[in-house]
Amino acid sequence: MKKIYKILITFFLIIQSSNAISDEGSFETWLKSFKKYALKNGISEKTFDLSMSKVKFNPKVIEYDRYQPEFYEDTKTYVEKRSSDNKVKNAFKIYKNNSNLIDEVENKFSVEKELLLALMGIETNFGKYLGKMDILSSLATLSFDKRRSDFFTAELITVLQLIDSGIIDYKILYGSWAGAFGNFQFMPSTIKNYAIDFDNNNIIELKKSNDSFASAANYLKKIGWKKNQPCFKKVKLSKKIPKKFLNTSARNIKNKTSIKKIKKYLLDFEIYNLDPNLIVGIITPDKDIIPEAENLSPAYLTFDNYELILKWNRSLRFALAVCTLKDKISNEF
Repeated sequence: MKKIYKILITFFLIIQSSNAISDEGSFETWLKSFKKYALKNGISEKTFDLSMSKVKFNPKVIEYDRYQPEFYEDTKTYVEKRSSDNKVKNAFKIYKNNSNLIDEVENKFSVEKELLLALMGIETNFGKYLGKMDILSSLATLSFDKRRSDFFTAELITVLQLIDSGIIDYKILYGSWAGAFGNFQFMPSTIKNYAIDFDNNNIIELKKSNDSFASAANYLKKIGWKKNQPCFKKVKLSKKIPKKFLNTSARNIKNKTSIKKIKKYLLDFEIYNLDPNLIVGIITPDKDIIPEAENLSPAYLTFDNYELILKWNRSLRFALAVCTLKDKISNEF
């Protein structure tokens, strides 16, 4: 069944790619229209012409958008790939080479070094894979595309504003297919709202350790990260649990309730030492993407910190992988 599912996705992508190529002509028309929109939103014509002169429609970006690992890898596969023992070893290498900086950032922002290392490890393999795609072309392609046009149009306007204000040099904007940049893969809106010049050299350098670690920690602190609090607990669910409690979407974890109200549906509850008044959600992340997945397995109790990771990346599996790697790194300190 899983093989058939992947074949269907591949077939879909071939069709999408063909459609995307045929859209290149209309992309040029869109670009002219977008310029008028950008100028109305305060972007100077000089900045637009310099930054966007080489922007092209990239059909590969559409393929990547439609075929993200979060859409087709089951939770076990996804998490194990991103929280391997090798990841833990590499985390310690990064920490050893930057221990003074990372300890300073942890103390200043009250965000665990293990979390920062986990995020960097999963996002860019500790800075080894920052992406080589032209971010402006990626954002323009995704803005032109209809699937998430509003979101990526806003991101493209934001990055042009950052260029216009001198915060970012358009010549160095190479990163992921989705327009993310630097060691922690910040989108333009994240750069605007949370990136900081930690070493006070009058420029924000998100491909260097000082600014990237501090900016990531600043972001997590500002969105409400609670240090030394859990992200999730894997659980076994009773078949009697009402379906309303089961969440498969990262957009909004619904019908959260207290431990004391939900514990009768947890078959292994006795192994946890949890505050009965703690409010939790329940996710069953495989159900929607794996056709043969069980309704109740795998299942996880999620806490406030887990939902904060979802603000970083709206993927149930991504948040599980980050928290898993964080815990594995913590166990080695």
